[in-house]
Amino acid sequence: MLKQQVEALLSDIGKILPSDMQQAKSELESNLRAALTASLAKLELVTREEFDVQTIMLQRTRTQLDALHKRVQELEEKLK
Repeated sequence: MLKQQVEALLSDIGKILPSDMQQAKSELESNLRAALTASLAKLELVTREEFDVQTIMLQRTRTQLDALHKRVQELEEKLK
């Protein structure tokens, strides 16, 4: 998906280039593609699907933690 967005951005840039710069278009696209890909790779982005899966796992973990916390409180009350 990220690659598609980079390609779409490069396509849009290519469309707005003045006609006298069309000769340098392929070189410019190549340089921009490399720069964008390197910059975006540093961000360590994840897909929406990966994010959603992690969110669900975190919610389940939070629910279990809350249940354990409640259980510990109940046991502590019994000890008093």
